[in-house]
Amino acid sequence: MKYTQLGRTGLKVSRLVLGTMNFGPLTGEPESHAIMDAALDAGINFFDTANVYGWGENKGRTEEIIGTWFAQGGRRRDKTVLATKVYGGMAPEGESWPNYDRLSALNIRRAVEASLKRLNTDYIDLYQFHHVDRNTPFEEVWQAVDVLIQQGKVLYAGSSNFPGYKIAQANETAARRGSVGLVSEQCLYNLAERRAEMEVIPAAQEYGLGVIPWSPLHGGLLGGVIKKEVEGGRRASGRSADALANTEVRAQVQAYEDLLDKHGLEPGEAALAWLLTRPGVTGPIVGPRTAEQLASALRAVELELSQEVLTGLDEVFPGPGPAPEAFAW
Repeated sequence: MKYTQLGRTGLKVSRLVLGTMNFGPLTGEPESHAIMDAALDAGINFFDTANVYGWGENKGRTEEIIGTWFAQGGRRRDKTVLATKVYGGMAPEGESWPNYDRLSALNIRRAVEASLKRLNTDYIDLYQFHHVDRNTPFEEVWQAVDVLIQQGKVLYAGSSNFPGYKIAQANETAARRGSVGLVSEQCLYNLAERRAEMEVIPAAQEYGLGVIPWSPLHGGLLGGVIKKEVEGGRRASGRSADALANTEVRAQVQAYEDLLDKHGLEPGEAALAWLLTRPGVTGPIVGPRTAEQLASALRAVELELSQEVLTGLDEVFPGPGPAPEAFAW
């Protein structure tokens, strides 16, 4: 495994991030534990989750599964850089009650205590804001986070799904307070969705945030979906199926798969490897449902894409270009 610094911090993290969103809803506790063990054995030390994972009446279940894994000992917690998130509604199922969501100081305090209990730990390495809260000023957010840092319950703060101007706003506010501010941004970024290159990633680089792409295979669209259909494997479903219904998108994905087939590369591994070449990227989040999917993701770390392949990928999936040139002169 290869490692890098998380943004401007001294924290070393693996170039792949283990996403845990499937733990609970799609992957049972024993197999989830086995996947985490395999990830740690392979050198992945950066695990990502969120308080809402588990969804519906099972919100928090994913954090609980990680907590029972930590409880097995073997220095699992010490070896793991743990990231979770706050924002989504966590009121008891069936109740609609204020201050159980978003980024008020009250909800941040309430949410972090609940996450610590579910995760069976006394601190969170990276506490991420899952979305922008337009109703809470950043002065209030940083006041709450600074208290948690002073208490030793949180070490670093990060954002997720923030536009570039909010990254700037958050860190300028933090600087005025003498706070550390955001050290990472988790955003939607992959070959098929490159809009983050316009302003989000430049803002992250300007303020020293590590970029953590989620959905690196764009919901399976970049994982060889057409090839699997032809070979009689699993058919596209959900977002991938909807996208492939568009003839232009299907032709683009076919060109992508043909390019990689020509060079003897697996699409999913190449898509991850491409992200690892991108400026500002700390590491993409991989969310394996099985140990086999984890093994495939691990191969991407050692995969070196030739300049010919990189050029071909840019031709198939051209980026938008930087702002303001992407929409102006």
